[in-house]
Amino acid sequence: MSLIRRRKAVEKDTNIQKDGDDDKKEKVSGQVKEVKAKKRWSCVDSCCWFVGCVCTTWWLLMFLYNAMPASLPQYVTEAITGPLPDPPGVKLKKEGLKVNHPVVFVPGIVTGGLELWEGHECAEGLFRKRLWGGTFGEVYKRPSCWVEHMSLDNETGLDPPGVRVRPVSGLVAADYFAPGYFVWAVLIANLARIGYEEKTMYMAAYDWRISYQNTEVRDQTLSRIKSNIELMVATNGGKKAVIIPHSMGVLYFLHFMKWVEAPAPMGGGGGPDWCAKHIKAVINIGGPFLGVPKAVAGLFSAEAKDIAVARAIAPVFLDNDLFRIQTLQHVMKMTRTWDSTMSMIPKGGDVIWGGLDWSPEDGHVPSRRRLKNNDTHNGGYDGDGDIVPSSKKVRYGRIISFGKDIAEADSSEIERIEFLDAIKGHNIANATCKDVWTEYHDMGIEGIRAISDYKVYTAGSIIDLLHYVAPHTMERGSAHFSYGIADNLDDPKYNQYKYWSNPLETRLPNAPDMEIFSLYGVGIPTERAYVYKLSPAAECYIPFQIDTAANDGDEGCLKDGVYTVDGDETVPVLSAGYMCAKGWRGKTRFNPSGIRTYVREYNHSPPSNLLEGRGTQSGAHVDIMGNFALIEDIIRIAAGAQGEDLGGDRVYSDIFKWSEKIKLPL
Repeated sequence: MSLIRRRKAVEKDTNIQKDGDDDKKEKVSGQVKEVKAKKRWSCVDSCCWFVGCVCTTWWLLMFLYNAMPASLPQYVTEAITGPLPDPPGVKLKKEGLKVNHPVVFVPGIVTGGLELWEGHECAEGLFRKRLWGGTFGEVYKRPSCWVEHMSLDNETGLDPPGVRVRPVSGLVAADYFAPGYFVWAVLIANLARIGYEEKTMYMAAYDWRISYQNTEVRDQTLSRIKSNIELMVATNGGKKAVIIPHSMGVLYFLHFMKWVEAPAPMGGGGGPDWCAKHIKAVINIGGPFLGVPKAVAGLFSAEAKDIAVARAIAPVFLDNDLFRIQTLQHVMKMTRTWDSTMSMIPKGGDVIWGGLDWSPEDGHVPSRRRLKNNDTHNGGYDGDGDIVPSSKKVRYGRIISFGKDIAEADSSEIERIEFLDAIKGHNIANATCKDVWTEYHDMGIEGIRAISDYKVYTAGSIIDLLHYVAPHTMERGSAHFSYGIADNLDDPKYNQYKYWSNPLETRLPNAPDMEIFSLYGVGIPTERAYVYKLSPAAECYIPFQIDTAANDGDEGCLKDGVYTVDGDETVPVLSAGYMCAKGWRGKTRFNPSGIRTYVREYNHSPPSNLLEGRGTQSGAHVDIMGNFALIEDIIRIAAGAQGEDLGGDRVYSDIFKWSEKIKLPL
């Protein structure tokens, strides 16, 4: 009996244990289901996966591209399009051209590499690693730290305490912007084919974030450029240097030419004949001599055409603070510490860019076909060609208009309320906005409404607008740059460095044997004016944005809230060409020694297939650096040719016609 009882007891315990295990399993299963229910897929997860997939695909394609035989892309391209032409260096070497004049490259904004020499704790392990250029890996790994180190001090425009970011030196500073994305590399390679090497080529790298004069104050960059040019001339048998600036580098070198001849301590003390002794030619590529409207949009709302379109497609990504870095507020906070951006604000006011009811480009509409190569002369260009007639006048002089109806209305129909005397209102900033402070947080609703009530801004009122919305930023920038037109260049005030990068407020050097070229692309719609609207009110928001709903249809010049004219996609023809077409042509008050000037335009032709990469006939602002025709012109000049040997001017646009409409006393 006792044995039977024991068995029953054991069976009972076993059943109890099984019941307990089942209860535990049910409990665990319930917890798992609860966790799964709580773990839902968020927008952040989707964006992270998207970024990860894009990066993975990009690196896979780069790996496959580098793994394939070097001749394969050329073989496939030639099989599709026929034999490719010889690169300019190969072609000109066959003609017998050899290294002659030393060349100096002056890179533009954002294309030069920057590396870290001293940083905060978050930048541990990044000593002499590139923060700008290269792979941009730190943007993804530690974005807040990256912005912290790429930003400058709001008071001085120089390094923040405990941070030293410096330009990369040597040809590698700007040969490639990122892996596979050339800037100067193609030109350097072609010059090397006729015998150039590092002793006859010099990359004048500088920190493109800071003001031009401050590159000398902090890094002595202007002095280094002066010394290197003198050394290259001395070690090459006294042959003068050929200077090749690109983009903002054009303005930087214009500043240099005044600095180098000005007396110390403000200048380099080279004397009034330094440029005549050391420079053969200045070949400006895509030069924003008179500024670019895109700079206004960048300072006003941290936008341009591409950003505005992206904002319309994915408003959550740019308008909300999802990632703390990939937002327009953080972009604006960082870029407003870069004084160099203010050097490209349009210069010359309404005299150059037009007013409410006129502009030099009046009557311009997109062409059905490009103009053919025109023989031009110093007297000008008549601009005849196959142009589509315009049924509606486009008022390009209105750089910012609040609403499409305002952009198109006659000036007599626009009621404007002066904004300069308006009270900005109460500070709308709060504790969460301090990390992305952009000066808009010091403005109340009254100040924001005052800006929109003024309705339309021309180049003459843009400066006042920027001083109103960004007083601290513009006060710092106005100490280094100017935007007017000189009445009397003999006035001693123009000896101050703030005027040296404005071609309308300074004279060219006394160097009658020197030549100045303006080389730039045409045939690409380029930003000229904008239609704006008020942004929906939100925390830490930028109150203005481009109205991407404003369009003119397929044949019009207004698309996604942006009016476009002819240019290289960044610099309008007017800015790139006017000074060499008219402002400096012959002996003028801006060119008293009569330096010869030439305009050479390159009609944009996109690549015929993907294997051509960015193409050899591109007129785009950066891609033009791989344009075979441009490279050939540069090599010929470096080898000793003059402007007349190239055939003088070559134009496709209406630059001479537009220049004649500008009534500027010369």
